[in-house]
Amino acid sequence: MNVNLEINPMKGLGELNFGISTEEVVQIMGEPEEVEEMEPESEIRTLIWHYWSNGISLFFDEENDLKLTSIEVDNNMVTLWGQMIFNLKEKEIIELFKSKGFKEIDIEEQEWGEKRISFDDAMVDLYYEEGELNSINYGVFINDFEIAVWPN
Repeated sequence: MNVNLEINPMKGLGELNFGISTEEVVQIMGEPEEVEEMEPESEIRTLIWHYWSNGISLFFDEENDLKLTSIEVDNNMVTLWGQMIFNLKEKEIIELFKSKGFKEIDIEEQEWGEKRISFDDAMVDLYYEEGELNSINYGVFINDFEIAVWPN
């Protein structure tokens, strides 16, 4: 796998654009190392493709015809707006998002000890453990009618 590791909020990761099919993902990333199937309380089936050695997990919802809807990364080589985000301090990341016009911030301490910083207008959640950025989970923009707005 030689994928561009630039996070594009509401769009994807490098060439992995939200809205692509599992077949298109295989062409870019190859076969996943592990496939997990989740059925949350809402009974919408979700497939999760894990690329553990690359620190990337891809989520496909049945509700959206198993298109790529969100990505979780814990690879410290990813960039966001040209910045090595895992090398930035929490305050620097918040300022970076604000400088790009994202202002809907929500900070919450999770029961299990992680701290979550969410930028709801960017559809991005950042998870911290012991003050260090641990993972980033982000997805396609969902409008007020709860419909995915796919990137062009």
